[in-house]
Amino acid sequence: MKALIVIDFTNDFVDGNLPVGEPAIAISPVVARITETFAANGDYVVMAVDLHEQDDVYHPESKLFPPHNIRETEGRELYGELKPVYEKFKDRIYWMDKTRYSAFSGTDLELKLRARGITEVCLIGVCTDICVLHTAVDAYNKGFAITVYEDAVASFNSAGHEWALGHFAGSLGAKVTTSSEEVK
Repeated sequence: MKALIVIDFTNDFVDGNLPVGEPAIAISPVVARITETFAANGDYVVMAVDLHEQDDVYHPESKLFPPHNIRETEGRELYGELKPVYEKFKDRIYWMDKTRYSAFSGTDLELKLRARGITEVCLIGVCTDICVLHTAVDAYNKGFAITVYEDAVASFNSAGHEWALGHFAGSLGAKVTTSSEEVK
């Protein structure tokens, strides 16, 4: 059994306060299509969305990045074509707030996956070399098989993006593929 984890595909990360920019805008239709396909097929879909509090000086990211994905802001809303897909299938999609890079850190994600007999996680979203990477590392350490759709991940750091794609396959044993090969 497999699950799709859609990581941080929000206004702030695509073209807002901490923007990936054009690389994320370009993958937006693919992220929406993959999400819709998984949800329509009845696969488990998790919307793993970064959550920060206004003026939280104690969060480690406050020293590294500008404020982003602040609770109850437009920046935290899903970006572009993904938003209507979520609205259409929200009774089938698990919205999960996360406060660290990895979707596993401080969340009930592993419990939800194990309860459903899921052994493989498919990862899409941003940023390839930050939140997608840290989620993949935790998935690997927890024994999940990993698939990363390279046409549905992006980063504001092209060198980091390319490095992470290689790391997924070379160090985590992940299947790095495209949605056109895998998602029907």
